[in-house]
Amino acid sequence: MGDDIVAFIPVNEPLINGNEKKYLCECIDTGWISSEGPFVKEFEQKMSMLVGRKYGIAVSSGTAALEVAVQALGIGEGDEVIMPAFTIISCAMAVTKVGAVPVLVDSDLTSWNMDVDEIEAKITSKTKAIMMVHLYGLPVEVSKVTELAERYNLKIIEDAAEMHGQTYNGRKCGSFGDISTFSFYSNKHITTGEGGMVVTDDIELAERSRMLRNLCFRKDVRYMHDEISDNYRFTNLQAAVGLAQLERLNEFIEKKRQMGRYYTDRLKGISGLILPIEETEYADNIYWVYGMVLDKDIPIDNRTVQKLLAEEGIGSRTFFWCIHEQPVYQNQGLFQKEKYPKAEYLARKGFYVPSGLALTEEKMEKVVSGVRKVMNKIYMLKENS
Repeated sequence: MGDDIVAFIPVNEPLINGNEKKYLCECIDTGWISSEGPFVKEFEQKMSMLVGRKYGIAVSSGTAALEVAVQALGIGEGDEVIMPAFTIISCAMAVTKVGAVPVLVDSDLTSWNMDVDEIEAKITSKTKAIMMVHLYGLPVEVSKVTELAERYNLKIIEDAAEMHGQTYNGRKCGSFGDISTFSFYSNKHITTGEGGMVVTDDIELAERSRMLRNLCFRKDVRYMHDEISDNYRFTNLQAAVGLAQLERLNEFIEKKRQMGRYYTDRLKGISGLILPIEETEYADNIYWVYGMVLDKDIPIDNRTVQKLLAEEGIGSRTFFWCIHEQPVYQNQGLFQKEKYPKAEYLARKGFYVPSGLALTEEKMEKVVSGVRKVMNKIYMLKENS
């Protein structure tokens, strides 16, 4: 085959070459494969210890973790929860599912997180909580959020889905607020394929979360239920993989940061491309993925870039679509005439390239070459338009 044939590079390749197989074989050999297996409790304990929380409750996904967290806090019909306009829809779905209302704030274009300076103006007598979502590698300015929550007596839900091992001013993400959530989807620093976790220091929230993940069985009579919940259970097989991954978290974080530096060193200076910042005064970027944003004057959007990169054999993903522009909510009459220009800009112009933990330097160099080629094509189109 010719040298010009490039094997397709997927956007994520997880690294699963530690003790995963050993622990999975133990599950199979012992027959402990369900949510009752011993690896589940061990994974909960070690994950909660990692972030400095007292309790961990493993669930079936990051979305499930958010839904459990919202319900555990007693958020319900008519309550308002302040959150970023630019985030995955799971955040809003967890709120609207219980009849509560997401109240949105715009983005900060430097960190790509919620603009915390916009939160206070959105607080009303109906506000019950702030959902603080850390995005793409850098945490939210936590201290500003916690100060507002204390002043207005609000709950904090911290979505740390993408922040395994990340810190804010030296303190682990996942340790802030009343309750925090993680995801273990295949593109996270720690993966169990699918899965998530709720962590908290409040024993009542922990016990409530355990009930909610398991159909709300009554404690006195197993097959009787006083309220509706879901089956969000997490299997011993998943926990076995999670424990093996957790053993290597520091290694994974360093590898991600090396990848981030590699990409930045080779992509900096490309006209029309805004790269992620390496650090802020409160955190170093953990590069959950390696994202970038097109300049506003580039006449195409991220979906076009995605197609052009695919032609070069490179997988990519666009950034999240804004909550207020989601058809499902527009069709319900929510967020009518609401505009969040910075969030909309990120949603239309942001994308990320292959940055999974199994990615080799050879493949990264092909990604760099592909991005350069695509940006050259874009500028030719711009000049000829």
